[in-house]
Amino acid sequence: MAQTNEVFNVGVIGYGLSAKVFHIPFITTTPSFSLHSILQRNPQPSSSAPDDYPSLRHFKTLEPFLADADLDVVVLTTTPDTHFSLAQQALNAGKHVFVEKPFVPTSDEATELIRLASEKNLKICVYQNRRWDADFQTVQKLVSENTLGTIYEFETHFDRYRADAPTNWKGELSMSRGGSALYDLGTHLVDQAYVLFGRPTSVFAKLLNQRSARVLSPSDTTVEPDAVNMQLFYGSGLIVHVRIGVLSAEVRQPRFWIRGSKGSYHKDGLDPQEGQLRNGMKTSDAQFGRESEEWAGRLVTLATDGQMCEESCPNVEPPVTYRKIYEAFGEALKGNGDVPVPAEEARDVLRILEAARESSLTSREVELHTN
Repeated sequence: MAQTNEVFNVGVIGYGLSAKVFHIPFITTTPSFSLHSILQRNPQPSSSAPDDYPSLRHFKTLEPFLADADLDVVVLTTTPDTHFSLAQQALNAGKHVFVEKPFVPTSDEATELIRLASEKNLKICVYQNRRWDADFQTVQKLVSENTLGTIYEFETHFDRYRADAPTNWKGELSMSRGGSALYDLGTHLVDQAYVLFGRPTSVFAKLLNQRSARVLSPSDTTVEPDAVNMQLFYGSGLIVHVRIGVLSAEVRQPRFWIRGSKGSYHKDGLDPQEGQLRNGMKTSDAQFGRESEEWAGRLVTLATDGQMCEESCPNVEPPVTYRKIYEAFGEALKGNGDVPVPAEEARDVLRILEAARESSLTSREVELHTN
């Protein structure tokens, strides 16, 4: 494959929001990568990759796109139900793969892609970009530095007020195809808990459709969850609460509430990077990844005299931002370090989500095996 001065040619499949907002801005600003080609099956006047990037190679079908000998890395920004087939074909064509989350609809499919990548000596990275949210980076720092002591309760939220169901894949794809709130938002929250604490020993969950006011049962074959209430249990006694809602009427939506033996941390509001990117902010902007002081978290710690001390806890500076995942993947392709989000970790997250689905449908706690 062509590699000039350790720069990898990247081809993007899909030209929707994911490609335009979350991938191309980072591909074009990461020294290890060069945006080489785009596969858009049906360009329209309102959304045309050939018009926006006339100097690139453009394709409408997969076979000639993958046959390009100069192509090194394929970025999948299509819907999750297409990820397995496209990733499989890209690996068979000798290309490294970078896949939007959720990785694939099932852990079995993840296992097959892991096997194939190993056989072909190729790398897979999964775009779990919220590992590089500034608030989550702050949480990682608090946990790693033992600021809160032994963590016994970790609460993580992704709540919005969205009375109308989405009309894209997030609302239309079933759970079995990688859709619904469980796989769209649950993937983010479970992945962050996994990064902090590893695999839980068991899972208990309720999948709900808040818009229709019902807890889902095995007979609900046409209704998909838009809300999740999940508990992850660990051998240490730690309980992680994962909560997703679409009818949360709050001015300041909760994000984290962490309690430990030496203190606690509260945080409202989502990391600003997604909103900044959607509004056209450049990744090089000095304010990218930074939020206003009013959204700083609150840290409570136990003083030596036994009194509780509460203070503002701004996010870490400087913010790492989503640039890091592309930078680290580029280095991994050069042989410098590990893939930032390896497929094996994404498979673990899928197994947790599958356990949550089983738990909700059977109304029981589901143990996770170590294999």
